[in-house]
Amino acid sequence: MTSIFEQALGEDFARLQPMLRKRFGVGLDSGYACIGRGVMTRVRRGPWWTVPFLQIGKIRNILIPDVGTDVPFTIENYPYRDPFGRETVTFVREYRMREKPSRFDATMVLSNGAVLDYLGTHQHLAVDLDLSVEADGSLHLRSGEQRFYEGRFVAFRFPMLFSGRADLRESWDDAAQLYRVKLEVVNPVFGFLFGYEGEFRCEFPSASDAPARLKPVRHEQRQ
Repeated sequence: MTSIFEQALGEDFARLQPMLRKRFGVGLDSGYACIGRGVMTRVRRGPWWTVPFLQIGKIRNILIPDVGTDVPFTIENYPYRDPFGRETVTFVREYRMREKPSRFDATMVLSNGAVLDYLGTHQHLAVDLDLSVEADGSLHLRSGEQRFYEGRFVAFRFPMLFSGRADLRESWDDAAQLYRVKLEVVNPVFGFLFGYEGEFRCEFPSASDAPARLKPVRHEQRQ
């Protein structure tokens, strides 16, 4: 079985730059993980009034309220099978801006032929992702509709007025032999909320499961 990203992209997966194909080839059948280490050359946020919004998101590792330059970070992508039998890939980022690192938790599964991103320690937000391949072989990711889940009976479409749409690009710099990433999160009414850009290198250790520290506290079955 191919990775969830290859299944979502279909034939376009072959158009990815080879090092990006390796990075997004992480899956149970591939038998390896991807661990990236590097620096965010810039981490920024919107105006002062976005801070409370970002602080709320930090409680469950969904948003990062801090800002900085040349911020060391790691990203860990491990494949595992969740309690509902779905192949899952972790996207856990940790930023070392202060004594206590800030962390962004995400886990991704395949849903109806597309990648679905669960955000946070308890998979509270389910976000539809649109993936495409740029002419230079880079990966372009855009977030779509978001749904909020809590407990057995709370489920609703999360209003975009209180959230943001993510636009992310990952590329491979052949001259520098490293990955580059750039993200912006924009609210349709209030504008720019959060963003970063950085560079990192990866190692690809053997793996058939994710460490417990990277898995969410609670898995959500609803999509």
